[in-house]
Amino acid sequence: MANAGDRGETERLRARCLALEAEKAALEEQNAALDAEKRHYQWLADSTTDLISRHARDGTFLFASAAARDLLGYAPEELIGVSAYDLFHPADLEELLTKSPRIYYHDGFYQQTYRFRAKDGHYVWFETTSRTRRDPATGELLDVLCVSRDVGRRLEAEAHRERLARVVESTTDYVLFLDGEERIFTANEAARRLLARPGRDRPSRNQREEEALRLEQAYTPESLAVLREVVLPAVARYGSWSGELAMCGPRGPVPVLSVVMAHRGPAAEPDHLSLINRDIGLRKAAEAQERRHQAQIAHANRLATTGELASNIAHELNQPLGAIANYASGALMRLEADPTGPAGELAVPLERISEQVQRLAERLRHIRTFVRKGQTRPRPVALEEVVKAACRLCDWQFRQAGIALDAALPESLPRVQADPVALEQVLVNLLLNALEASRPHPGADRVTLSARQSGPREVRFTISDRGPGVPEAERERIFAPFHSGRPEGLGMGLAISHSLMEAMGGRLVLAPAGGSGGATFAGTLLAEPGPLPSAR
Repeated sequence: MANAGDRGETERLRARCLALEAEKAALEEQNAALDAEKRHYQWLADSTTDLISRHARDGTFLFASAAARDLLGYAPEELIGVSAYDLFHPADLEELLTKSPRIYYHDGFYQQTYRFRAKDGHYVWFETTSRTRRDPATGELLDVLCVSRDVGRRLEAEAHRERLARVVESTTDYVLFLDGEERIFTANEAARRLLARPGRDRPSRNQREEEALRLEQAYTPESLAVLREVVLPAVARYGSWSGELAMCGPRGPVPVLSVVMAHRGPAAEPDHLSLINRDIGLRKAAEAQERRHQAQIAHANRLATTGELASNIAHELNQPLGAIANYASGALMRLEADPTGPAGELAVPLERISEQVQRLAERLRHIRTFVRKGQTRPRPVALEEVVKAACRLCDWQFRQAGIALDAALPESLPRVQADPVALEQVLVNLLLNALEASRPHPGADRVTLSARQSGPREVRFTISDRGPGVPEAERERIFAPFHSGRPEGLGMGLAISHSLMEAMGGRLVLAPAGGSGGATFAGTLLAEPGPLPSAR
């Protein structure tokens, strides 16, 4: 029996040993798994760009991940035993210890954005999310787990956006932000004042939708049509557009120079646009005043030119008046010779008198049109007709001076965009200048006016004389106001001619000096487009 009992005890011991060995193997396997998991979490901690750290209750580092080296310049082991509070910026540490409202804190979880000193002494902006761990039984603080990331670039970008937002809000330009449904969901203070909209700090979404302006409330009907038909398609295709529009103001339309841009980028909402509008009312008024001033100066110049042409005017009037007198005398003599003669015999002299009266009326209308005050309104005109009219005004002076005026224009010239009176004034000024330059100069017996088509949409005319030419020192300031090569000249003719040509969309230049001497002024004007070629 004793032997049987010993064998039973032995079996139990063997079973117990086997169980212990199984438990040991399971424990070793569990420890291996824990070690593998620990190594995995360690790898995760060391692989992340965020700094993962654990701290004692006094802020001492108990653990720091490998990111400490990249973010702060410290090796992780250098931070062990160092109090994190010693590396805080003093102002930010005070906020942490006093639980400033700027720090989110709730039930052991808090978040703070602060400055943390790196190894080289400069401060890094950190955003840290922390969690306290306490003893469940006593509530005693055991340690603090933290995840910190460098937010310096983000804060710099936010500060940059904030600065831009303040600039947008304070600028006098009218800044609008438009969504895809033509709702103006944001406007700066200047735009709110213009459109009489109250400002709100942060309106709710429903308030924004209820109070949002529509595009048609901000722009005049004409500009709204341009926005919808031209601007929005152009912005959708090219990303931006700029041009002149008109906004609705409390006292009527406000002319603005507008820049419209699409919002593009990873966080941009589709179809959202920015509209920056600069009030150009004062500029428009100044331009209008300048145009009126230029018109007054041009009118005065025409009056002065008319004074210079007084002898030509007398000649123009004298010829038809003399012819009228001759025909009238002839008719009276015929009546005196035969009072009872047939009336039909007077038909010819009366017709000639009528023709001369019409010619005289045409000359007077031409002179009145030339000296009349008015704005420059370019339109398609025949250059040849304007040249003939200018030559007629100057013909008497040229004949008196014994200087030939050659004006030969090809018949194939297209019409040009010009104001006929302004262009005639330019031609008269240039012709009279050429005449004055030719008078005292021996051999200067001819002034030539020619024209040709110099491009698909350009016509060029030139007026050349054989006088002494323009000295090199004066060529750069030849079009300057009050600069004259003649002692008795006012120096306004060329300056006004230059301005008139620019007002008509053309230009006037002094051509380079040639070997034959004299001066040549060249003007270019936009030509009327020719007919499209017919399809075959």
